[in-house]
Amino acid sequence: MLPAIFNENLFDNFFDDDFMMPSVFGGKNDPLYGKHAKNVMKTDVRETDNSYELDIDLPGFKKEDVSLKLDNGYLTISASKGLEKDEKEKKDGKYIRRERYEGQCSRSFYVGDGVQAKDVNAKFEDGILKVSVPKAAPQVETDNVIAIE
Repeated sequence: MLPAIFNENLFDNFFDDDFMMPSVFGGKNDPLYGKHAKNVMKTDVRETDNSYELDIDLPGFKKEDVSLKLDNGYLTISASKGLEKDEKEKKDGKYIRRERYEGQCSRSFYVGDGVQAKDVNAKFEDGILKVSVPKAAPQVETDNVIAIE
């Protein structure tokens, strides 16, 4: 039996399966996110009459670590952080396991070409990024009739 903490195998990375086959050691492959789905920014999306409301979990991140960008109709949320430098350089022991996240992550959502950056509102509080994206007015198709002379 392999050691486990919180139902997570300590040796997961040694037995990664590149061929999307079920693991003989009980690991579960999720074809959408892979077995490391816990590292993806968990997002709830609500639709209201006038907007879409996104609640994105970013535990351990600070407001300064998070950025939003609107480009060609795609809203991209990015976050990056590193563990404190003095913590990395501790000489009083070596890490056996490190579970706290260090690195960067991002997600993109298509919001349409009609949305402008000035109309998107974002608030970061208690590790949750709340984003409000207004619904773009539906474009009415017009007949492009050409007059014949």
